[in-house]
This record gives sequence, structure tokens and C-alpha cells, in this order.
Amino acid sequence: SLYRGGELVKMSKRTGESVTLAELIEEVGTDAARYFFVMRSLDSQLDFDLDLAKKRTNENPVYYIQYAHARISSIFRQADEAGIAAKDGAELELLTDETEIALIKKIAAYPEEIARAAAELAPQRIARYSHELAGAFHSFYNKCRIIGQEPALASARLALVSAAGRVIRNSLGVLGVSAPEKM
Repeated sequence: SLYRGGELVKMSKRTGESVTLAELIEEVGTDAARYFFVMRSLDSQLDFDLDLAKKRTNENPVYYIQYAHARISSIFRQADEAGIAAKDGAELELLTDETEIALIKKIAAYPEEIARAAAELAPQRIARYSHELAGAFHSFYNKCRIIGQEPALASARLALVSAAGRVIRNSLGVLGVSAPEKM
């Protein structure tokens, strides 16, 4: 079902009223269209909300995930300007905040999510996982600062952010959705 303005868009083969996939993509964009179609199982009803798919807010799940990736890119630009870099052998044991641990656990779950999605032919698992990972990253971002922290902690947090960015980029790639560096 296709919704616009909270109303069901009436379509009929008999009267020739329809919305083509090309028209849908033109209206909401390729990334939103792909994500919205893949976020539900094939055996479940899809209610495609055109207004939500076009929103540039955290209510839109694809925007929310892409915004996490753009934030990660921004963190690295700011860290570079401040002369902070992730170092090999970062002291990851310094990552003890609950949001850091939650993000680490979510990142660590990625290989299993990919394997299960492939085994079950369930790409919606990756869509859901990507959204949950973005949520864990946003929680971390809101609580844990990098710039202005002691160098060892800043380096460990940058390593965590780098891992999160890599997994978000890869999971969006699996879904055929772009991972913008700026929004």
C-alpha cells in the first residue's frame, strides 16, 4: 500500500491509475526506495509512506542511518583539524562507557547478521541491523566526546568510530544504499 499525506493512494488496473516504480524513485530517491522495500520481509504487508520516505529527519530510517555515517565523516574531519588520529594499537580497554560497550557489541554482531541474512534470504535483517547500529552510534555520539579528551582515550574512541563507520558503510552497501560523507 502506498500512502501520501496519511491517505491511501488509490490505484486501479481497470482505470489505469497507478504509480510506477520509476515515478516512486523520482519522488523519494533511489536510496529511500531501496531501503523502504527491503526493510520488510517478502511475506509481510508493505505500507510505503511517501511523506516519511522524503523526510530529511531522524524519523526516516534511511536518513537516520546515512546521517550516522555523515556524522562519522565529520568526526574524522574535526579530529584531523585538531591533530587527533586513531593510532594502531589504541588502548581499547579505555572504552568503558555503557554507550561504547553497546556500540562495540553491535559492531561485533555484524558478521553473524550477514550470515543469518544470507542463510535465511532475509535482507530485512540487514536493514534492521543498520538502523540499530546507527542508534547505538548516535547514543555514543551524544554521550562521548573525542576532541578535548586525553590522547589515549581520544585515539581509542576514534578507532571505535572508524569501525562503526566501516560497518555502516558496508551494511548500506549490501542494501544498495549510499553512505554520504556530508548531509
